[in-house]
Amino acid sequence: MTYCVGLKLNRGLVFMSDTRTNAGVDNFSMTRKMFTWEVPGDRLITIMTAGNLATTQSLISLLEERSKATRERDPSILRAPTMFQVARLVGATLREIIAESAPTGSNSDSPFRASLIVGGQVKGSQPTLFLVYPEGNFIEATAETPYFQIGEAKYGKPILVRAFDPEMTFSEAAKLLLVSFDSTVKANLSVGLPFDLQTYEKDSFKVDRQIRIAMDDPMYQSISTGWGDALREAFNFLPSYEL
Repeated sequence: MTYCVGLKLNRGLVFMSDTRTNAGVDNFSMTRKMFTWEVPGDRLITIMTAGNLATTQSLISLLEERSKATRERDPSILRAPTMFQVARLVGATLREIIAESAPTGSNSDSPFRASLIVGGQVKGSQPTLFLVYPEGNFIEATAETPYFQIGEAKYGKPILVRAFDPEMTFSEAAKLLLVSFDSTVKANLSVGLPFDLQTYEKDSFKVDRQIRIAMDDPMYQSISTGWGDALREAFNFLPSYEL
């Protein structure tokens, strides 16, 4: 399994992904799930992946190969005029790969399924996020839905629902994501460190910060311990239910 989150803030975008993959309880490994393309002054595109590893690796390789094509008519995320068109192209490429792998094509029951978070900004439009489903269709982030999760989402969602604020700084957003990921790691062995964190500042068209957070990272340890202590303190403060 995996866990990835993309946040849409007023100041830009924040992405975080874990790096654990597994093929059974005794076969864990580490792989990157966040991929970024930059064209200085024109666009930044980041994709995070969850699902069948062969599918997601094929998707990224094909998008990368096509981004280097020189003919204008060749489909490329680096030539798409808007992020909406980028999301359409990524969804179509995902359908193409799953259809080649599974004779029945892309469907929710396919063992080759994958889901994606696609985010970034193309010059002339605002930064945005898309959630791409295994069937290749997608939805865009809105004021009511300003973040997306893929993979093992349920354990880390409560803190996002309660604490997310679009006015957050990047540092506050990183803290929020670390709490969300820490809650997931403690509840599910299929999600694990290190985490990849990336921030993107609106209209910069380049990566702001890109960090890999390991288990021994002092800030991660401080946030993890502090969150556990705060939860216990809050629980003890609540009135008991009288029986």
